Amino acid sequence: MIPFSPPRIDDEIINEVSAALRSGWITTGPRTKEFEKQITAYCGNKNTLCLNSATAGLEVMLRWFGVKAGDEVILPAYTYSATANVVIHCGAKPVFVDVNKYDFNIAVAEIEKHITEHTKVIMSVDFAGYPCDYDAINQLAKKYATKFKAEGENQTKLGRILVLSDAAHSFGAFYKGKHTGCLTDVSVFSFHAVKNLTTAEGGAIALNLPAPFDNLAIYQQLCISTLHGQNKDALAKTQKGNWRYDVVEAGYKCNMTDLSAAIGLIELKRYDSDTLVRRKEIVEKYSKELSKNVLIDIPVYKTAEKESCYHLYPIRIKGVSEQQRDEIIRLIFEEDVSVNVHFIPVPAMSFYKNLGYDVKNYPVTYDNYSREISLPVYYSLSDADIQTVCNAVNKAIKQVL
Repeated sequence: MIPFSPPRIDDEIINEVSAALRSGWITTGPRTKEFEKQITAYCGNKNTLCLNSATAGLEVMLRWFGVKAGDEVILPAYTYSATANVVIHCGAKPVFVDVNKYDFNIAVAEIEKHITEHTKVIMSVDFAGYPCDYDAINQLAKKYATKFKAEGENQTKLGRILVLSDAAHSFGAFYKGKHTGCLTDVSVFSFHAVKNLTTAEGGAIALNLPAPFDNLAIYQQLCISTLHGQNKDALAKTQKGNWRYDVVEAGYKCNMTDLSAAIGLIELKRYDSDTLVRRKEIVEKYSKELSKNVLIDIPVYKTAEKESCYHLYPIRIKGVSEQQRDEIIRLIFEEDVSVNVHFIPVPAMSFYKNLGYDVKNYPVTYDNYSREISLPVYYSLSDADIQTVCNAVNKAIKQVL
C-alpha cells in the first residue's frame, strides 16, 4: 500500500531527539528557543512563539485581540474545522465565505460583502500551501478601518480588522518574493505529523504586527499566557536562587517541548535544500502525467506572484457528483494507493449545521469539495510510486465515467 503522508523519520532526527533526551531538557528549553529564532530568520517576521499546535496559536491570538461574544470572524467555508472551532471557543461568530474557483482560497470579493461593524478578524487559509491574495486582504482591512469598532487596548492600537493568517499548510511558500509568516499581522503555522515540516505535534505564531506594537513585548506576554500565566518558565527558574515566580493571569498550557523542537530543527535545516526540492519534483511529475487526462483539473501551485510549498496535491475531477468522486476514491484504494479529501467543508459538519449553517450557501466551496481528491505527497515517494498513483487515478476515473 502506498501511504498518504508518512513523516520523514531518519537517523538524523532520531539522533537529535536522543541528544535532547540526554540533555535533560525535554520540555520547553534551549532547543525550543533556538527553533523560534530560526523560524523568525527564515520567514522574515518579527518574533515567533512555538506552541503545541496551530490550533492553540490561532485561539491565543484571537483572545489576545479581545475577540468575544458579539464579535464576528470572517473565514473560508473551505477549511479544516480547527479554523472555525477556535472562534466558537472565544464565544464569537464564524462568518463563512466562499472561495475561489481556481485555487481553493478565500475569495476577496466575498470577504468584502461580509464585513460589518462587528467584524474583528479576517482569518485567511493558505489551502494546500498556496498563499492567499494578501495585498488585497490587507487592503480590505485598512479600507474598512472607519467601520471598525475598537474595544480594548490591542484593538484600539491596531485601529482596524486584524488579519490572522491560518498558514497551517504554507510554511515555506512565497508571495511576491516573501515567505509566508511576514505577509500580514500574524500568521500561524502547523507542524503536525502530516505537514511538510513536522515536530510530531506543534505549531508557531509568527508575529509581524505593525508599529506602534512591540512584537518582542507581545512575544514575552504570550510566553506567559501560554504557560499558565506564570511569569517564569522552567529554563528561567534554573538560574541560581531564581526559583520564585508569580502567576499574573489565568493562562493556558500549550507550550512546545524541546523533544518536538529537536525534530523541527533538523527539519528546518534541510527544508529548502532537500524537502521542498523533492516535494516540488513530485508535484511537477503528477502534473505532467495527469494533465494528459482531460477529465482532471490540475491544481495551481505556482504563478508569477506566488509559489506553493507543495503541501498537498488536490486534483478535481470534471463533471462528477460527490457520490461518483467517492466511488473513484474507493477504486483507487483497491489499487493499494491511499488518497484523501481536503476538506469536508465546515458548514457541512453536524455541529455547524446545528447552528444553522448550510453548505449550499457556499456553492464554489461545495463544488470544489465534491470533486476533490488529494494524492500522496511525501519525501520518500518514489518516481515508480508516482506512476502507480497516476495509473490508479486514471483507471478509477475511466471505470466510473
